[in-house]
Amino acid sequence: MSTRLIPPRTESTQPYWDAAARGELVVQQCGACNFHVFPPRANCPACGSSELSWKPVTGQGTIYTYTVAHRAPHPVLAEQCPFTLAVVELEEGPRLMTNIIGCNPEDVEVGMRVQVAYEDIDDSDVVLPVFKPA
Repeated sequence: MSTRLIPPRTESTQPYWDAAARGELVVQQCGACNFHVFPPRANCPACGSSELSWKPVTGQGTIYTYTVAHRAPHPVLAEQCPFTLAVVELEEGPRLMTNIIGCNPEDVEVGMRVQVAYEDIDDSDVVLPVFKPA
């Protein structure tokens, strides 16, 4: 049994997971207005265009908000507590929910610079983008 919850993969998210397996962070970008889009969708939320394609991003960002889980929200996560769950605002603009690794939860703060890292989820073929202090 995995020590992590396995994120669902769908047709619309598969390019994200394929890129993560290659060690690359990607988000959708609008071909009409260049707006960066995450989570994936069929139309650009800025201009309504359907000209969205997957593009690499820097993997750099700042912590927009976070929480520290001291009690596991699911039994499979019990051994990971405490862990930090954050919303990271990428340099390109989109925000994504992620885990913060590589530091103590009490050292995390809003505005902290972070960079993407990748974790293999045991017993699966999923590579999970996570973030660590920059």
